[in-house]
Amino acid sequence: MDTQLYHPVKIGNVELKGNLFLAPVAGYSDAAFRSVCIENGACFTYTEMVSAEALVRKNLKTEILMRRACNEKAYSVQIFGGEPEIMAEAAHIVLEKTNCEVIDINCGCPVPKIIKTGAGSALTRDPDRLFKVVEAVVKACKEHTSTVVEPAVAEHCRSIETTAAVPVTVKIRSGWEQKLMTWREAAQAALDAGVSAITIHPRTRAQGYEGHSDWEIMRQLVEMVRDWESHTGAGRHVPVFGSGDLFKPEDAKRMLEQTGADAVMFARGAMGNPFIFRDTTSLLTQGHYESVSAEERIKTGFAELERLVKETSEEHACLEMRKRFHAYSKGIQNGGILRNQIVHASSVQEYRDIFKDYI
Repeated sequence: MDTQLYHPVKIGNVELKGNLFLAPVAGYSDAAFRSVCIENGACFTYTEMVSAEALVRKNLKTEILMRRACNEKAYSVQIFGGEPEIMAEAAHIVLEKTNCEVIDINCGCPVPKIIKTGAGSALTRDPDRLFKVVEAVVKACKEHTSTVVEPAVAEHCRSIETTAAVPVTVKIRSGWEQKLMTWREAAQAALDAGVSAITIHPRTRAQGYEGHSDWEIMRQLVEMVRDWESHTGAGRHVPVFGSGDLFKPEDAKRMLEQTGADAVMFARGAMGNPFIFRDTTSLLTQGHYESVSAEERIKTGFAELERLVKETSEEHACLEMRKRFHAYSKGIQNGGILRNQIVHASSVQEYRDIFKDYI
């Protein structure tokens, strides 16, 4: 068994114990969900994407999105925007408001309302602008080296101090459309601007989340970055992380084997299934993994619900958990009946009544 597929990773000065990450998933990657993923083996986690414009305008909701989960030893705040000055200011705010270990720049979101601002996939299409955005954020992070202390958000959380400069990473797509594949130029711009890691989701903006991701592009990116390291003598390793079509542990194993990526990043594959991190760790290190019982799936869902109630409110948490319990209940006997009830649940007690046979 090749245990080397599971290994530590460094992002700049940040050392991580393993290479199985939770992706920044819009509307999903809040502190409650990240916390249950960590309990099940996630080695590094990302917040859902945070608007740089909203941060600069002091939108309170953005600060909630950036909160650290109590069991997060290391996490990244992902920001998006298309203006270098705004992104730099947003980076300063992130560093003032949080003690995150990494700032990630979204250069891949295919949603039209994001693209029209010059952010997301628009940056993969425009390497010159991507360079300016990354350069501005890298500079802001180098300037911000004062000690940051984040108050404990619960009794069992510790305040954490850091004085190290925060590394900057990017997440890109393969291109705008099949006729405009710009991943190579985008990656080079990111390297030239001083990025500390690159994640690629090898689908085009036009694909959205349809079709299949092209792992051959990921393999070529790994090769390109290694060549860059060798030829420039930069003296630093820039890891490449892979995302796209990771729905079971075997997918992660194949991606690592076929592409040479330093780490894999689960997104949709972790929804309702935070156990995928534990299962993948077991597969990579022991060659097998055990199925999760229905009771454990629902118990984990309730842990997430309770944490989300504490972070927000019972009303918000219960509405949000409808889609999440829908995912947790997949594969459970009589799951269809349960899901018909879930869509009407509006209190914690109602969820307890629905799942009384599992808790």
